[in-house]
Amino acid sequence: MPETIFLNFVDMDLGAITKYSALHAKPNGLILQYGTAGFRTKAEHLDHVMFRMGLLAVLRSKQTKSTIGVMVTASHNPEEDNGVKLVDPLGEMLAPSWEEHATCLANAEEQDMQRVLIDISEKEAVNLQQDAFVVIGRDTRPSSEKLSQSVIDGVTVLGGQFHDYGLLTTPQLHYMVYCRNTGGRYGKATIEGYYQKLSKAFVELTKQASCSGDEYRSLKVDCANGIGALKLREMEHYFSQGLSVQLFNDGSKGKLNHLCGADFVKSHQKPPQGMEIKSNERCCSFDGDADRIVYYYHDADGHFHLIDGDKIATLISSFLKELLVEIGESLNIGVVQTAYANGSSTRYLEEVMKVPVYCTKTGVKHLHHKAQEFDIGVYFEANGHGTALFSTAVEMKIKQSAEQLEDKKRKAAKMLENIIDLFNQAAGDAISDMLVIEAILALKGLTVQQWDALYTDLPNRQLKVQVADRRVISTTNAERQAVTPPGLQEAINDLVKKYKLSRAFVRPSGTEDVVRVYAEADSQFKIGYKAAETTHNINNAFGPGTADEHTVPKQCCDGSRSFAKETRAFRMRSAVASHRKLIMIN
Repeated sequence: MPETIFLNFVDMDLGAITKYSALHAKPNGLILQYGTAGFRTKAEHLDHVMFRMGLLAVLRSKQTKSTIGVMVTASHNPEEDNGVKLVDPLGEMLAPSWEEHATCLANAEEQDMQRVLIDISEKEAVNLQQDAFVVIGRDTRPSSEKLSQSVIDGVTVLGGQFHDYGLLTTPQLHYMVYCRNTGGRYGKATIEGYYQKLSKAFVELTKQASCSGDEYRSLKVDCANGIGALKLREMEHYFSQGLSVQLFNDGSKGKLNHLCGADFVKSHQKPPQGMEIKSNERCCSFDGDADRIVYYYHDADGHFHLIDGDKIATLISSFLKELLVEIGESLNIGVVQTAYANGSSTRYLEEVMKVPVYCTKTGVKHLHHKAQEFDIGVYFEANGHGTALFSTAVEMKIKQSAEQLEDKKRKAAKMLENIIDLFNQAAGDAISDMLVIEAILALKGLTVQQWDALYTDLPNRQLKVQVADRRVISTTNAERQAVTPPGLQEAINDLVKKYKLSRAFVRPSGTEDVVRVYAEADSQFKIGYKAAETTHNINNAFGPGTADEHTVPKQCCDGSRSFAKETRAFRMRSAVASHRKLIMIN
């Protein structure tokens, strides 16, 4: 096998690969890791990575005999960064074994490139005589066009065919890949096809809405100065009879993701720069590549209210459950969350809506994979990245019901059929999710305040603690329990017992030497103290002086006392206690 592969590579001209690789040379000493988000770093360090991901996409296409996608984006990262990720045949994330190949290929020295390519082809039994087709998309970053050309260089030098879609949101590229690999059954693999499919479903749904709510619905949209503005502006005339959108941070001025976008709004718990909000006005924010969305509003007293991925999942799954009950179908519906989901959302879904909830490790690929196990699987991360998945059997059954049932049941089945078309099942999609949310609010006659009032979030805190080596902490049970170091989980358990509706967990970051801490309880004072004490427990586990606390700002329901003051007070108490202990020892 190795000899055959080597001969095939010779046929493809190893000399050309070597020549082009030298034009996209790897900087000395640079090591990068392919993760859930692909590769991300400063744009000036990515030229060689882009070329090599073009090579890898061709190999993956040959192995799967399918179209593979390559997206050039760094999502919610600063404008100076960029990144790249590969999209597998059904629009899903790259398979884990190929993530390893991506890391190995990106980090190979020039003299090892040929060997690494041959090794990958051997391990994955790639037929190098198989045709390959790759589709490419990019965001609006200044560096993206040039980096996309580097991808194309990699594709063409291995003899692959390609289609460059140019400017696309990340979920739109996932959609294109899915369409191409299902022979058009999922939809037409063009930007017009995307606009038409989603808009037709949205308009059909909103036609069925009563006029008891907002008769003329409007929405303010913060586009993070990213690709979402460009694509939403192109699309808005398709659905304008059902919704009017007013775009802010549309890229005409301001930097990508700077003081705006879904990540900024969620992290800082305040509206984006450049958007004035009147009381009870419905607003939302996309992130830089339009795969995340969060909603928010100001109440009559001027207080900011965030509606994140947890409440989006609750709205969607509740509506789907109601439609299924109306139709009389008993299907297996499940909601997939991570450990970061607010405990109130989990309780509401399980106890009020009677919808089962499952928890996975952090990362979209884990949620997407779990959601595929259900007839209908809804998944959202708290950051606003998510979608709903429907099995082929369910889609066929609902379509049949929409044609055969009568009266109310037929109407509910038709709604569900349109909702299925409105979701981008390939990936979390801010535009698709926005239209789903707007349709549901219109159909149920809900205001943004009524949606927010479905349940009250428990006050919670997220911190990151800098450590010398994050690998010292290992976890189990979907990252909700610490296995090592010994004694850490016991200390957290003892702490959690002290407070009502309380939980806390720690997990190592996947990208940097920090440990992430999450804690929630029934009041801000308790949660602030508990988060600080959990951080202190990490300090004890790693040894004195190894942890440095950093707070991620997060507003709580009970504004009794600032978290910063609580943390300082706790540090002071800890320092005094340590000093007393030292005096006693001496």
